[in-house]
Amino acid sequence: MLLDSTTLDTRLAYQLLTHAVSPRPIAWISTRSPAGVVNLAPFSFFTVASINPPVLLFTQVNPRDSHTKDTLHNLQANGECVVNIVTHAQAEAMNQSCAPYPPDVSELAAAGLGTTVLPWLEVPGVAGAPIHIACRLRQQLQISPAAQSGTVVLLDVLGFAIDDQLMQNGQLCAEQLDVIGKMGADSYCTTRQRFELARPAHPG
Repeated sequence: MLLDSTTLDTRLAYQLLTHAVSPRPIAWISTRSPAGVVNLAPFSFFTVASINPPVLLFTQVNPRDSHTKDTLHNLQANGECVVNIVTHAQAEAMNQSCAPYPPDVSELAAAGLGTTVLPWLEVPGVAGAPIHIACRLRQQLQISPAAQSGTVVLLDVLGFAIDDQLMQNGQLCAEQLDVIGKMGADSYCTTRQRFELARPAHPG
């Protein structure tokens, strides 16, 4: 079957992309509003953009009403956020933070979550998350203001706060990090089953 993207219904394009591009890591982003409310939202369009300098990338997909989410509003206001890494243990709380709360309601409080202070920012991280990545807004690119379009956001990494138990010989031990990933629709996956493939040498 061949499908021309210029003629696709937006809902079908979304279904195809989110099912084909999976699993996706989740950036559980905490921000602070100008009024001091700590907002929290998960973003599954998320990856590493650069190592030197360290930069993360996430995309806010515009809701169907085309309104900008609290996360982007807050980043534009003060430039600070924490990317919290979601484990299986906090999956339910992460899902609860997806609910469409108004800007004056903290998703952390609604989900029964505490906060943790990081030395680089005024914005707190999510208590219990095994990794907190303190970030500052570097750049944003609005693809379109239309519904279901998006804004690409680049974040400079200021520092990491990592559970000591996850560090072995000075490195993060991936086997101990029980993260989850986003699949299509309402599906998620774990990273408990793994396999390794050594990078091959050039045959010549």
